[in-house]
Amino acid sequence: MKQVVAKQPVVEKTQTKAKWWSFYVGSVPLPVYLVMSAIILITAFLQQLPVNMLGGFAVILSLGWLLGTIGANIPIIKNFGGPAIFSLLIPSILVFFNLINQNVLESTNILMKQANFLYFYIACLVCGSILGMNRKILVQGLMRMIIPMMLGMVLAMGVGTLVGVLLGLDWKHTLFFIVTPVLAGGIGEGILPLSLGYSAITGLGSEQLVGQLIPATIIGNFFAIVCTGLLTRLGEQKPRLSGKGQLVKMSDGDDLKDALIEDQSPIDVKLMGAGVLTACTLFILGGLLEHVTGFPGPVLMIVAAAFLKYLNVVPKETQKGSKQLYKFISGNFTFPLMAGLGLLYIPLKDVVGMLTWQYFLVVISVVFTVIATGFVVSRFMNMYPIEAAIVSACQSGMGGTGDVAILSTADRMNLMPFAQVATRLGGAITVISMTALLRLLF
Repeated sequence: MKQVVAKQPVVEKTQTKAKWWSFYVGSVPLPVYLVMSAIILITAFLQQLPVNMLGGFAVILSLGWLLGTIGANIPIIKNFGGPAIFSLLIPSILVFFNLINQNVLESTNILMKQANFLYFYIACLVCGSILGMNRKILVQGLMRMIIPMMLGMVLAMGVGTLVGVLLGLDWKHTLFFIVTPVLAGGIGEGILPLSLGYSAITGLGSEQLVGQLIPATIIGNFFAIVCTGLLTRLGEQKPRLSGKGQLVKMSDGDDLKDALIEDQSPIDVKLMGAGVLTACTLFILGGLLEHVTGFPGPVLMIVAAAFLKYLNVVPKETQKGSKQLYKFISGNFTFPLMAGLGLLYIPLKDVVGMLTWQYFLVVISVVFTVIATGFVVSRFMNMYPIEAAIVSACQSGMGGTGDVAILSTADRMNLMPFAQVATRLGGAITVISMTALLRLLF
């Protein structure tokens, strides 16, 4: 008996001891990653990377997996969105200090901007999460998020403008050039059309206006990421406030199997192929409907996917393929995508040039108001406060870029449909209403 007890600790120590070469960076073992990344690094140093999608994927995968792994293994920081912040911020810093050569940027540009990998990523996540979601939760969640979204937008504009005035800023400049860009829904879908509208009204060049509007969007996005990390920790400490990724509260009598069950069946590559075609088709359908209705295509893509899910006309195999594709894309490409966005979409020089403590406080007040509104209103809408606040945080993000960063920080990528509604629809309403108000004032 004594011999058995004496040997037990030795067995446990042997079982828990891990070899360094068994450590993974992203999806590959460390030795394999070191060899692959060395080849990519040497080729990039010699400026011989292929300027196509292959070169772009090589850059973002090697960089994103590394930064995501580092951020996930630093104490304290890993609990506050470390992987997302590292993947997004470090590449932007490298570009700011000219440590990334033109060959790397051109390869990444082909993938991220010309091939628009961001939209493919979002389409796969939206379609996969919607088609794999419980229909009742989907419909109720989409309808209920509209109320805190609209209320949060109005309150944030009022609070942000008031804070700016109290700090000595002009109320018009605060409202139109600091508060509005935070809520505009990103750069491509928000800042660019907003700058065109402002340009038509004021007579200033749209390029000049973009430089004034972008910093608020970037700062708001980073603060939303930090707040999301804090919300995630709060949900871990107070489980009653968190649905662990589920937005709408359901009674004990409701069947949640469709929403909560994890599919343990093996991956079917043919079904995943059907998922790719489904995501592409729905994205194209959204773009087609945009020409007819004038509403943003990504929002209409969500409506179309939700409508098909509600009617339950999509075959179960296709729904399953979309769900498996969603898991594959979110599990492998989230941090690489953010690394690509950091290389191309986060101009730190614009942020540094306009940043003052008053500017910073106004942006913080806007983001905090939006998040607090979602947290409080959720109690009256039968939603979990943590999830509602995280979706609300996406209103102050950089469009699809911000949604990815915010939701990956909270490990709640399944909330992407709700986040896209808050971002796209809320951003479109902000751009239209504030452009009309500026025209009225002028």
